[in-house]
Amino acid sequence: MTAADTKIFDIGHFSVHDGPGIRTTVFLKGCPLRCLWCHNPESQSEKSEIFFTPSRCVGCGACFTVCPASCHRMENKMHLFDRKRCTQCGICAANCPAGALELCGRHLSPEEVMAEVLKDRVFYETSGGGMTVSGGEPLAHFDYLFHLLSLARKEKIHTCVETSGYASFEHIRALIPLVSLWLWDFKASEADHRRLTGVEAERIRGNLRKLDACGAPLVLRCPWIPEINDSSAYSEELLEISAELKSVRRIEIEPYQPLGEDKYKRLGRPLLCEAKFPSKKASGDYLKFLQNRTNIPVVEG
Repeated sequence: MTAADTKIFDIGHFSVHDGPGIRTTVFLKGCPLRCLWCHNPESQSEKSEIFFTPSRCVGCGACFTVCPASCHRMENKMHLFDRKRCTQCGICAANCPAGALELCGRHLSPEEVMAEVLKDRVFYETSGGGMTVSGGEPLAHFDYLFHLLSLARKEKIHTCVETSGYASFEHIRALIPLVSLWLWDFKASEADHRRLTGVEAERIRGNLRKLDACGAPLVLRCPWIPEINDSSAYSEELLEISAELKSVRRIEIEPYQPLGEDKYKRLGRPLLCEAKFPSKKASGDYLKFLQNRTNIPVVEG
């Protein structure tokens, strides 16, 4: 994908969970994985999409009038949206006064994104923060990512890249001088990886070891979804590889949050799995279990 095709689906200001300090997180659209627990389903497709929230519709009919593909109609006082006909042009969303229709995915140049990031420079300087690029999968947009990180380096802004690691190592190697800290997702055991994420673990594990050998600072970010990925094999592999690697600064455990369930409805998609929300006690017990078996700091992400 060229830099001109890359879309942003969000820019989050004042984030404190995506790297050190106060950060601005840039979310790139498009991901080669399909994790069953994904809480950002709008991040998966590289194309723009329409969020539709029927409860917000006031029945004004503005979208019926402007939609060039006639995707919207009213039946029995219900607003129906025909997604099969939709071309994701976003005209309906631009003309919806109630916010029932929202366009997700827009192109901003790296320079435009950096202008937004620089608005928060004072917070980076006082907190040790910076810019984090997330997704989707940032490495799926190498040209765009390289350009954006290069601009951040010129501005002397601390940078993090959150990645699944499913990419060409040549691309990863080229980014090493531009990335202050890698936030590397450790999603599942090798045996379960394809079933739970859609891709094999071999390439990801290999890239992780190669990146560590280059001395790049790492944080392992580990989604923890009870009865989905929380096998003993997952925990054992996490402990084994973290003991093997030399550049891991900490392990972040990320208990499942049902934040994305409503997004699936608004995108007209079924949930990929019915995951459970772990209790604070269960999360705390799991952190203690891991911390008792490693010298690397284990924290809740």
